[in-house]
Amino acid sequence: QVQLVESGGGLAQAGGSLRLSCAASGLTFSAYAMGWFRQAPGKEREFVAGISGSGRITYFANSVKGRFTISRDNAKNTVYLQMNSLRPEDTAVYFCAKAQATHVVVTRADYDYWGQGTQVTVSS
Repeated sequence: QVQLVESGGGLAQAGGSLRLSCAASGLTFSAYAMGWFRQAPGKEREFVAGISGSGRITYFANSVKGRFTISRDNAKNTVYLQMNSLRPEDTAVYFCAKAQATHVVVTRADYDYWGQGTQVTVSS
């Protein structure tokens, strides 16, 4: 079965950086777009970034555009989220998710498998 395992979360200071990784198994990785979502306490889970199956197309939420990048290594079945210029409002649990399509999608309903999440905390 499909499994997604995130790593790389932790504590960072405002202006700092963190890199999240998501290792996937049980699927033909390159056939599917992947995405990162986040959920802060008391808030809905929101889309952060997505990448197509080939890795050529990426898409970002306006709140992280220019600060975060998403990439993937299809040989390693891994997707990454590089987070720079972190802000306290980036504090959330970050989830990796597998899309049901090859192209980038941004709606939560378009993703069918999710990781367990990794906590990112940004201090001011």
